[in-house]
Amino acid sequence: MAASCERIEDLPDEPKIEYDSFLLKDTVDLLDNLIKQGKLIFSFTDGDGDIGLSDADSLPPYCDSCDYHYNLFITLYEKSDTGFIPVDQEIPLYYRIPYAVPEGQNKTLKGQIVVDFEYNPILYDTIKYEFYIVDRALHHSNIETTPEIILQ
Repeated sequence: MAASCERIEDLPDEPKIEYDSFLLKDTVDLLDNLIKQGKLIFSFTDGDGDIGLSDADSLPPYCDSCDYHYNLFITLYEKSDTGFIPVDQEIPLYYRIPYAVPEGQNKTLKGQIVVDFEYNPILYDTIKYEFYIVDRALHHSNIETTPEIILQ
């Protein structure tokens, strides 16, 4: 008789992210206007498995007016004559990654996150994104950057 157990990976408690890809396609919006649709795809690992927020996470430091109400932070940059400059967004690109519960003894979480964007191609020619995540213990991941994305 043989028994085997899956080896538990020893990863740091801080989340780590890695840019995977950015997909871009032409489409139309609800009013039949030509737009671009983008998909940012990245992978993550977290050694203690505390990625994501639930709806119940509404007290400080996760309250609506708190810095950590969101746990995915994305900055849009537009290419200019002098390089890339951050775009002042009316609505910041902040998101709440849903709470994920690791099963079993191994609390390590690994996964992939996909974020959808829509663009009016008249506004931008070439862009890129910087992004990072924060776990429930408020550990920040590394910052990842997309390559240049040409919209026109």
